[in-house]
Amino acid sequence: MKGITAYGIYLPYHRLKRETIVKAMGWFNPGVAGLAKGEKAVANFDEDSLTMAVAAGMDCFPDIGREEIDALYLASTTFPYKERGNASIAAGALNLSANTRTAEFSGCLKSGTTALISALNASDSETTMVCASDTRLGKAGGTQEQMTGDGAAAVAVGSKGVIASLIDHYSISYDFPDHRRLDSDKFIRSWEERWMREAGYFKILPEAINGLLAKCGLQINDIAKVVYAPPSLRDHKAMAQSLGIKPERVQSPLIEPVGNTGTAHPLVMLIAALEEAQPGDKILVASMGSGSDALLFEVTEEITKLKSRNKLKKNLDYKGELDNYTKYLSFKGMLEKEIGIRGEEVSPTSLSLQWREQNAVLKLVGAKCKVCGTPQFPAETVCINPECGAVGQMEEYSFSDKTGHLFTFTADHLAFTEDPPGLYGIIDFDGGGRYWFDITDCRLESLKVGQPVQMTFRRRYLDEARGIAGYFWKAMPFKG
Repeated sequence: MKGITAYGIYLPYHRLKRETIVKAMGWFNPGVAGLAKGEKAVANFDEDSLTMAVAAGMDCFPDIGREEIDALYLASTTFPYKERGNASIAAGALNLSANTRTAEFSGCLKSGTTALISALNASDSETTMVCASDTRLGKAGGTQEQMTGDGAAAVAVGSKGVIASLIDHYSISYDFPDHRRLDSDKFIRSWEERWMREAGYFKILPEAINGLLAKCGLQINDIAKVVYAPPSLRDHKAMAQSLGIKPERVQSPLIEPVGNTGTAHPLVMLIAALEEAQPGDKILVASMGSGSDALLFEVTEEITKLKSRNKLKKNLDYKGELDNYTKYLSFKGMLEKEIGIRGEEVSPTSLSLQWREQNAVLKLVGAKCKVCGTPQFPAETVCINPECGAVGQMEEYSFSDKTGHLFTFTADHLAFTEDPPGLYGIIDFDGGGRYWFDITDCRLESLKVGQPVQMTFRRRYLDEARGIAGYFWKAMPFKG
């Protein structure tokens, strides 16, 4: 029996109220005022689709060991690299085995569910992690700016400890040009909205859902929860009515608190359904984008054994308002600023050195003394414990999944950062080990010596002249 064995989710800390967008851009396009309800999740300046995918994958590990993962599938329409293995970078940051098979799915918004189907069709002996993540960008003042949000979801697929077993799946493929971007495009392009709804959304999605139901010999109200990502709240309600779904069987679209997170959104909504599901419930999830995928799962008793079933709530609750529209434009690279000499200078990255130091830089792996058990970062040959001093007795030790406490911190108003002041602190890891890190996803006034923190994989810099995105780990307040 193949199915979902664990799940994880990641929503960025920053939330931008839609009314803030209207106040800034309503003069240009008054029509978007009708969409000004709720808020959207906005990736921080140091985040992209890759870092969010890693965060969602890390969120799976309380319920599955990284050593169990045989393959990693990454889905996104906004990969940072066009030619370099984004999934290979993610596998390194997740500290998966070097013989983990990686693959990437892209090109349309159903890529996340297509990756999930591919994982479910793999060998029964194989465990695959599927991560879907997106940071799609709409032009200022447009509908897409209001409706899109940033986020990521991850599911582990295997045959042991299955919490939701696959009953069947059904897919259709059409070159329906609702959304598109060329390689050179920064923003989403779309055709006329009414045509996209009536000729695409309200025809293609029902075809996939009804095709799956016919294949399984079921009716729509045999399903406990029906999950489908909508272009808008209005369209989500209209689709439910056209399919004849009882209101209590329709999964909340999460548009008002998050926005549509692209390839991740069907999986984000699926996780929301799983968190409230009971054993025996059937859940149907459908995606839309150059066709549609529809999958049907049945929840098992194993779901009651998960260590945490409120991951979505934790992500929804941990947030801070991004109350400045100009700051949003800056985070998204839509505003050219005077960043000064300090900001303009980017030291060249030695890719050979980065390769040699990948354990420390990418995986946040240090060392632990086999004689006295003292962890340390970065790894050294000699044990740092003055009462030990053993030489050459070290084994690899991962810090990325360890919590810690803030020993001391400072705010820097001189060094360039997209979100001043720069925050740095020394972290004492639980179980041993100490190092200094940038601190992210918080405000200076919220920091306190001794508060718990966790590690998060982030983009440290972007060297556009040389085509290099540099990644490392930062500290953020512990989500719980």
